[in-house]
Formats: sequence, structure tokens, C-alpha cells
Amino acid sequence: MAVQLLPPPFLLPRISTSLSSISLRANRKPKSACVSTQGGSLVVEDDLPSLLQILPEDVRNSLESEPRKAQLLEVILDLGRRPEARFLGESGGQYLRKSEVSIEELEEAERSLGDFGGDNRAGIEGTLHRISAIRSRKGTLVGLTCRVGRAVVGHVDMVRDLLGCKESILFLGRPGVGKTTVMREIARVLADELHKRVVIVDTSNEIGGDGDVPHYAIGRARRMQVPEPSMQHQVMIEAVENHMPEVIIVDEIGTKSEAMACRSIAERGVMLIATAHGERLGNILKNPTLSDLVGGIESVTLSDEEARARRTQKTILERKSPPTFPFLIEMRERNHWVTHRTERSVDMLLHGKKPFVEIRRRDENFKVVIERWATYDENF
Repeated sequence: MAVQLLPPPFLLPRISTSLSSISLRANRKPKSACVSTQGGSLVVEDDLPSLLQILPEDVRNSLESEPRKAQLLEVILDLGRRPEARFLGESGGQYLRKSEVSIEELEEAERSLGDFGGDNRAGIEGTLHRISAIRSRKGTLVGLTCRVGRAVVGHVDMVRDLLGCKESILFLGRPGVGKTTVMREIARVLADELHKRVVIVDTSNEIGGDGDVPHYAIGRARRMQVPEPSMQHQVMIEAVENHMPEVIIVDEIGTKSEAMACRSIAERGVMLIATAHGERLGNILKNPTLSDLVGGIESVTLSDEEARARRTQKTILERKSPPTFPFLIEMRERNHWVTHRTERSVDMLLHGKKPFVEIRRRDENFKVVIERWATYDENF
């Protein structure tokens, strides 16, 4: 049964019959409840050898013998500096050799990759890996960030109940927390298991991988590539008008035109799954470019009588319109998510109150545990 985060109605698996009738307008906090869901494992495929092939031979050999290579996040090759590996869950990096990266090594890596796009990103055909370039003022390649792309099966268990609600979901989180990986598996589950018509707008080929044939990790979902990053909003609208999707999936909403395209798509009754630049709901509220995704903010002047009744000042901030995304998820860590019912959370934050949210995490047995009616803590 699909679980809706906040009333009305507040649907829960049969753990408490009293919670369904509690209103968030009450001053007291409802008793929190935890639910364990099925599923306790992840299956990860990374095709790491394909990424290692573009690296200098001694760097490749060092990584092949590295015991933590399953946790490899990215490899950094910067001209005049030692090559460096970074790993999941660890701060800093690890040098892979004593000598510095030469211009010849960077040029050889560039030749093996082919052309970079307008966003200075390239991929390896048939894989999910992403290689990003750093260039000098003259356009010369002076650095590469070689990021490992992984196909993960099981991550969607953290949000599977919300997919049945048929409402749009916006994911937030810092770089490297796994937003794109989740997008990829959600696309597969919606297309293959829930039998939805899914179209992915893949600006940098991160979700569906490089090449004209999309990676098997997205299942039966269709993929539309974007010629230039500045055209993402146009391709989003084209996807709706030409291909009759029930769901559109798009990574990295970052401009006003893309936010407007999201609202236009949502108003046509199409479900949206997207990520945006920001770590917390408050970041989106304070961002004039993206605040429309959560309803936007406007200044309202109250009458003297209304201000006295509310016990507030005459000029206050209110939500301007219904949010484009009814659900918003803050990915604090890969296995620790905070889920908002966007409309209610935005209203409470604007009124200076802490909203009630769901905390989704995995326990020691890797099963998903959902804590309902938790008080929102922006700093945790």
C-alpha cells in the first residue's frame, strides 16, 4: 500500500490506528513511530576495469591492488601534481604514486575518451563512469576528475512506498551522496516493475551512461540526450509534447528556465523525479532561482486585526503557490534520508516552526527503518 507522508490522509502500515487522525495543526508533537520494511541488501555493479583503462599504467596497477577499490569514488589527475584516489566515507585522498602527472598522460587519457561536451564532461561508452575536465584559460586540458559510476539494485527500497503515490519527488544532497544513482534505479523500477512510461532527460549521460544505447541499469525507461546543457529545459518540454510519458526523470535542476519547465510539466499531470542543487529545504527556499520548485515565497501585508490574531508582525512571508514537487527528500547520507511533505514543511518553516518529517535509514541488518512524526533538525 502506498504511504503518504503527511495528512490528509496519513496512511500507515498497521502499527497504530491513532496516528491517522492526528492533525499537524495541533501544537503538540504526535508520538513518533518506526516501521521496518522488507529488503536488507544492495547489489552494486561498477565495471571498474573500464575506468582504469584510461589511467596511466602505474596508477592503474596501484588501484587494481587496492583493497578498498570497491569504495573508490573518484581518481584525480591534475597537471604537475601527484595522482590521487578518493574513497566513499573518507575525507581527503590517497596518493597513488610519487611522480607528478604529465601533460602527455592527460593527453593520452583525453584521446581514449573522445570529445568532451559543452559542460566539459565525457563518458566511457557502455558504462556509467563520468570524466570531467579542468582547462586553462587557453583551453588546454590541465586536470581530470574520473568519477566511478555504479549501478545499484536495492537503493530504491528507501523510497519505494512513495513511488506508488504518483506524486513528484525532488531529491537534494551534497555532491557524491548518491542522487544520480538513486535516479537511475527509480527509472528502472518505475518502468519495469510499475510499468510506467518513463523518459529520462539525460543532460550529461550520467543516468543512462555514455553512447547511443542506454545502460541496462535504467531498464525499459527511454532516454533523451541533450545536445548542450543550456538546452535541458527545451528537451524536458519536448519529452512531454512528443513522447507521452507518465514520468519524467531529470538530474540537476539549476536554472530558472528549468524550474519553469518543471512546473509546466507537473501542471500537465506528469510525475517528475528530479534532483536540484542544495542540501536542505531551506537552501531551496532562499534560492530565488529554484524556490518555485517548492512553491516560492512572497511578502504579504496583514491587516492590524489579522496581525493581532496571528500574534505576528504585519509583513510576513507566505508560500506563493502549490509546490511543483509534493515530496522533497534530503539525502543527508547514502543511508540516511529526511522526507518532507513539501507544502506543509514550507508553511511551517516560514511561520518559524519546525515541521514534522520522516527519517528514513538502514539499520544494522540493512533493512529500511522509517521514523514518522520526527521533528525536523536542519543541522543533524
